[in-house]
Amino acid sequence: MPSLLVVVFVVELAVQLINTLGAATINATLWRIFESLPTKLSKDFAEQRKLQKEYLGVRKELNATSSQDEFAKWAKLRRTHDKLLEQLDNKKKSLEASKASFDRTVTGVRWFLTRGLQWFLPFWFAKQPIFWLPYGWFPYYIEWLVSFPRAPLGSVSIAAWQVACSGALTLIMEAITAALALAVAAKQKQAVPVATGDSTKANNEKKDL
Repeated sequence: MPSLLVVVFVVELAVQLINTLGAATINATLWRIFESLPTKLSKDFAEQRKLQKEYLGVRKELNATSSQDEFAKWAKLRRTHDKLLEQLDNKKKSLEASKASFDRTVTGVRWFLTRGLQWFLPFWFAKQPIFWLPYGWFPYYIEWLVSFPRAPLGSVSIAAWQVACSGALTLIMEAITAALALAVAAKQKQAVPVATGDSTKANNEKKDL
């Protein structure tokens, strides 16, 4: 069984990643992966693409056919067009229902593995020490604070460890996000003079002509 210290850290890391990337982005990515697997769902998507291709072909031919000069052909194409459109609508509704069900399932599992564990672990392991502080290194009030609420005095409780992991990971994520933003801004700033120089050069060449 993995150490409780590691489990708490991994849960807090997962929560921070979800908060940073966004639940909707994660759901969309998992959905794209799921629909690419060899399942009935991927077969349904292939059928939808085939129907859409047939529908567009019939629609193009219908638009090019005169309802007055070629009424019999136009009527046949119209019936085929309406039938394909109905099939496409039904297929779309079915796939949308599948995606909604997938999103609910993923959201439920994600909540249980993150927020659920965030609440359950401190409740269930409230009395279990995560690790012990060196004896005599810290004053009484520090030992009492890090052992809060019910861990043995002189140890670090799961609640204190959870808060420490959450705070540290939040700072790390913010630092990484800020560094990436600065890198993108610097790259864009470097690209502006190059574009301006090229534009000026082109204008000068135009004037010479």
